[in-house]
Amino acid sequence: MSDTKSQVDTSYVESTTTDDRLKNQEPATHDRPWQCSLEAAKAANAREHEMSVTQALKLFPWAVAWSLVPSIAIVMEGYDTILITSFFGYPAFRTKFGEEHSGKGYQVAGSWQSALGAAGNLGCMVGALINGFLIERLGFKRVFLLAQVLMCAFICIPFFGDSVGLQVAGQTLCGLPWGIFATLGPAYSSELCPMVLRPYLTAFVNVSFVMGQLISAGVLQGLIDLDNQWSYRIPFALQWVWPVPLFVFGCFMPESPWWHVRKGQYDSASKIVNRLLAEPNTDTAHQTVAMMIHTNNLENEIKEGSYLDCFCGPNSRRTEIACMALAGQVFAGIAFAYSPTYFFEQAGMSDDDSYKLGLGGAGLAFVGTTVSGLAMHYLGRRIMYVGGMGLMSVYLLVIGCMTPATKGHNSNPAVLWAQSVVCIIWLFTFSLTVGPIAWVIPPEVSSTRLRSKTVVLARNSYYVASVVANGLEPLMLNPTAWNWRGYAGFFWFGSAFLTFVWSYFRLPETKGRTYEELDLMFAREVPTREFGKYQVDAYEEDSHLS
Repeated sequence: MSDTKSQVDTSYVESTTTDDRLKNQEPATHDRPWQCSLEAAKAANAREHEMSVTQALKLFPWAVAWSLVPSIAIVMEGYDTILITSFFGYPAFRTKFGEEHSGKGYQVAGSWQSALGAAGNLGCMVGALINGFLIERLGFKRVFLLAQVLMCAFICIPFFGDSVGLQVAGQTLCGLPWGIFATLGPAYSSELCPMVLRPYLTAFVNVSFVMGQLISAGVLQGLIDLDNQWSYRIPFALQWVWPVPLFVFGCFMPESPWWHVRKGQYDSASKIVNRLLAEPNTDTAHQTVAMMIHTNNLENEIKEGSYLDCFCGPNSRRTEIACMALAGQVFAGIAFAYSPTYFFEQAGMSDDDSYKLGLGGAGLAFVGTTVSGLAMHYLGRRIMYVGGMGLMSVYLLVIGCMTPATKGHNSNPAVLWAQSVVCIIWLFTFSLTVGPIAWVIPPEVSSTRLRSKTVVLARNSYYVASVVANGLEPLMLNPTAWNWRGYAGFFWFGSAFLTFVWSYFRLPETKGRTYEELDLMFAREVPTREFGKYQVDAYEEDSHLS
């Protein structure tokens, strides 16, 4: 570290080469003089590539522990996502907020179903967009604590609301903190953990989402026979279980060291890296921060910082990949097959059987999500995403083709159950492949200086697609509207197949790449097919971003 050939002063990090990209660094603020070398950054980069999962867990156990805290908050979004759409088939909820239709019992009007399905996503879009600005200025920790306070307050509206209009308002306002959690969690995990752990911890966001849906399905199944207002008020009230303990844990969580590096606070970043280690080690922390500074300086060349920068130069390709990967969850048919309870009911199943199947599907989704980490380790991102999207396209086509045999004089109950089984298989495939992988891709392909904003744009792409999907889906299934039943599978087959085609030609393999290497590969416009085998050295003299 003290080698005079490679020391730098406090105004910039200078390598032993003539590489001008390491010069003219903004001075560190609030910290004591901080020195590092290019050799230290190289050592950290080499360690990133050499570490196994077991070694990384032993070296950075606290990085794993703390990255789980904001991700667990996404349980609330997953919980309510399945909750509000499942209420459309809930007897007490339909009686309270619906209207009676001859021969069809009480039904929440299709227009209100669309509004309730879209309200949460609209709130999430606003919350995610605000989050991109807040994190840059306040940091991850303070934004996380603020979101927990808002969550506690906004839950009151759906709990006490006695009109469908108040329920829409409550979903919209609750969406604000959900949007913050959904974009803060993966970005924070990707900045805290070493490369080998990065996909597991960012994918844990999807585990939390599925956990929320599994809890929701269990609560709904347990309360379906309670024929009064508490059958839907209790599920809303259970959302208060999460914010208080998460707020307490949030008070102690460390700020992202990358955030401090971007602010020029290198000593603070080093102290945080030491907190993440099993045992404090000055050399390891110093080398890790040196690598962060090197990456930050690489990206400083193109003066990134605003949302507009996400659509300029090499970042436009990175933003496209991030947005399409996450929106692809919706295009795969998530509104149709991920929460199939209402579809099962409208197809002719009893309320009890529908919710039991919904609970079983949520359980399989949890199993698929937990297994996905192991599959990702061996197969990578591209194969799992492209393969999963292709399989789900086939499942949706099969559901649509079986629909004629579920209605009329020739109706066959066995075909209805077969459709339901295919829905469950779709759910397992989604949770094994596209579900978790789509959370890993945005924080991985984005540049570090634009990570929060790229994740926000990707998540908002998901929310925009969800608003449209959740607006159309109730109309497709509602017997008082289009009444498509299983024919909706044809519609979602089309969108899933187009996403499959996009992913085949545009989604690169990013497994085993550090952020420095990805910066250079995108800057060099490496073709999609060559990402997995491309050779790059982030410390070559000519490794410029321009």
